[in-house]
Amino acid sequence: MLRKLLTTRLAPYKRPLALLVLLQILQSCAVLCLPALNAAVIDDGVVAGDDGRVLVLGTVMVGTTLVQIASSIGAVHYGARTAAGLGHDLRAALFHQVQSFSAREIRRFGTASLVTRTTNDVQQIQTLVLSSFTLVISAPLTCVGGIVMALSLDAGLSAVLIVVVPVLALSVGLVVRRLTPLFRSMQERLDTVNRVLREQITGIRVIRAFVKDDYERARFRRTNTSLRDLSLRTGLLGALMFPLVMTVVNVSSVAVVWAGAHRIADGEIGVGVLTAFLTYLMQIVMAVMMAMSLFVMMPRAAVCAERVQEVLDTRGSVPPPSHPVRQMRRQGILEIRAASFRHPGAEEPVLSDIALTTRPGETTAVIGSTGSGKSTLLHLVPRLFDVTEGQVLVNGVDVRSLDPALLARTVGLVPQHPHLFSGTVATNLRFGAPEATDEELWHALGVAQARDFVLRLDQGLDAPVTQGGTNLSGGQRQRLAIARALVQRPQIYLFDDAFSALDHATDAALRAALAKETGGAAVVIVAQRVSTIRDADRIVVLDRGRVISAGTHHELMESSDTYREIVFSQPAEAEAA
Repeated sequence: MLRKLLTTRLAPYKRPLALLVLLQILQSCAVLCLPALNAAVIDDGVVAGDDGRVLVLGTVMVGTTLVQIASSIGAVHYGARTAAGLGHDLRAALFHQVQSFSAREIRRFGTASLVTRTTNDVQQIQTLVLSSFTLVISAPLTCVGGIVMALSLDAGLSAVLIVVVPVLALSVGLVVRRLTPLFRSMQERLDTVNRVLREQITGIRVIRAFVKDDYERARFRRTNTSLRDLSLRTGLLGALMFPLVMTVVNVSSVAVVWAGAHRIADGEIGVGVLTAFLTYLMQIVMAVMMAMSLFVMMPRAAVCAERVQEVLDTRGSVPPPSHPVRQMRRQGILEIRAASFRHPGAEEPVLSDIALTTRPGETTAVIGSTGSGKSTLLHLVPRLFDVTEGQVLVNGVDVRSLDPALLARTVGLVPQHPHLFSGTVATNLRFGAPEATDEELWHALGVAQARDFVLRLDQGLDAPVTQGGTNLSGGQRQRLAIARALVQRPQIYLFDDAFSALDHATDAALRAALAKETGGAAVVIVAQRVSTIRDADRIVVLDRGRVISAGTHHELMESSDTYREIVFSQPAEAEAA
């Protein structure tokens, strides 16, 4: 999976990669030439007392060193730029892929896991690629070239390499084999830490309200300790390779010096040859050690690549249309025909055979017990989910055929739990209409009954809003979310229990203002409070995903037992009835 990912994503970087390979080859050749030149300086210059030879060879060594330095700098430059570009491309691809997911795919992976895959997993792959660019060419060339050069100097001493290289390769292979499953578990535990931390930060008010501080501390401690213990096991196993390698290096160096000293005493080789051979031995071992460090990172990067590719290979259950409709008449008609929705693998459908039509100037309300499918029904219109049977039509066109941008402009959804983005009040209101003027923003705030509290803020429209709107109350967030939809001026308004955090007086004032503002649009309201929907043109009662009755408030009071139960369960409405 790692090879597939890198082959695909590195294709646009062929030119810098070619330059990188060329520079790495040049650097490796320079590194391999230096010990031989050093041996010649010692044996042909210093020992022979030829100062001119020393000067000439020393000049060549300086030039070779400069070539090595320049090649190394150039290779690092191209390698770093390419690795950074790969990380940028992977994060962008993940972001765009997640944007195409429906709520189903988001729930499948989980927010914490998607965040980890986009940040930490990509970073691990990027780090491996950067290290590979530094080592993948130079390490093999240095190792093979060092062996060749060592053999050319003295075949007798080279017998040490027959033992050293296989022992090093075997040590690395055994450790890497055990590291792969550990790294997979480490990334999964990192997901868990991310999820627990996210839950505790977002739910801090609930934790303190129920005095669960100690419980949550213990919960995080367990999760964090589990990750630490596994990281220690992995780190210790990885660190074990370096002592093994150094032991082999030291033993082999002693063997070379011992054998070389006897050969020098016998006059078979010079001091320079032994010095060069030891240098080549160190180069070979260092090349193996560099490759070993790459092998240590590779299992974790391979696991991360699998996780990243899993997201990239997942196709959303709400695919974009192959031939999207980009224009349609402005009508504002919403029609749901025999719509059903079932989660994959579920025994029972969430919605069954739903029929509903709302025209411009009409208000349709949907009410029902908790879990009856009210929010899911509304989410079918902007394609947060797609129907498994039937159709959802906007202005006579199936939403599955509409261009997503056109659908977003036509339908305005105010969700049950409104989300505000970090920025200002103005940037949040302009989320669906960037060109809206300040006058339009203030008008929408007035209709949403939010003008007064925004005026009381120190900077008005420029007042800061934190991520999720946590510096505002629930009612303020709901009113700003309603104002955001009004600024967009869609043809169809969908209010998913968007008035639940408002008091009765504000609710009544907002509905009265909305009736005037949305007079030319179709309005669908999901609500729990009967007072919010009693004046709707049509009220649809859902029960277990089915429409069991529909009509006005007075008609349903006469004909629907379920609707009457809902009314009498609310004291204010029961008293009025």
